[in-house]
Amino acid sequence: MASLFYVLFILMAASSTTTAQNPPSPGYYPSSKVSSVSFDRGFRNLWGPQHQKLDHDTLTIWLDSSSGSGYKSLSPYRSGYFGAAIKLQPGYTAGVITSFYLSNNEDHPGNHDEVDIEFLGTTSDKPYTLQTNVFVRGSGDRNVIGREMRFHLWFDPTQDFHNYAILWEPNEIIFYVDDVPIRRYPRKSDAIFPQRPMWVYGSIWDASSWATEGGKYKADYQYQPFIGRYQNFKIADCTSGGPASCRSPSSSPSGTGLSQQQLSSMLWVQRNYKVYDYCSDPQRDHAQTPEC
Repeated sequence: MASLFYVLFILMAASSTTTAQNPPSPGYYPSSKVSSVSFDRGFRNLWGPQHQKLDHDTLTIWLDSSSGSGYKSLSPYRSGYFGAAIKLQPGYTAGVITSFYLSNNEDHPGNHDEVDIEFLGTTSDKPYTLQTNVFVRGSGDRNVIGREMRFHLWFDPTQDFHNYAILWEPNEIIFYVDDVPIRRYPRKSDAIFPQRPMWVYGSIWDASSWATEGGKYKADYQYQPFIGRYQNFKIADCTSGGPASCRSPSSSPSGTGLSQQQLSSMLWVQRNYKVYDYCSDPQRDHAQTPEC
């Protein structure tokens, strides 16, 4: 009888562990409300065309010692839902950034806005870090005020494609992973919230000076090429020249902020997988981040 109880205990523990590794259901799936757009109907190459290949519905971009690559949307937007399914390269990728983001840097050099999803390259024995970030009227270099929040993931992002998205609404920005909200950045004041039109970008590039553990590990080109794969692009938008009545897709069933179920899943992710929050960093000057 004792052995039976032991077996039951092990099975229950295993079941509990499996459940705990995945966030609770958000109950609402904004990606299902947005149609996919083919790459060539929504984007164009921006740089490194020789390191970019479109094969049916999958875009592959890569970095080697000669160049990386990037792409850009055909239109600028003033709000919307922007997503892509991304698959990362396994193994040693330290110093390499694979990204999907919004920016108006080309329109406002030295004074631009930016909303980032960035995968920080890693060493073979450590998981990827997903960095979310918001810049407002800053140059984007390391001397301006970033609002970084970083996460590990509850899955291996090198094994399959997963959906990553930014919902930029007039009053908040929400970051999603597989429709699970992982971060909400509310508009607490006009001074710290991006309001000017932005374009959608993706890129892979060498950021050895800071990307992996503050620059401790650099890109090692004996492992080149470093590859990022994108598919299932989704844009539901209000273009910069569109009607004032245009509205972004809803972030929740009610259309008024995240639901309690979505908030619960977001808090679960932050409790279990958040590894950095700029508001909790004692080395930051929080006089410059009043929202904290």
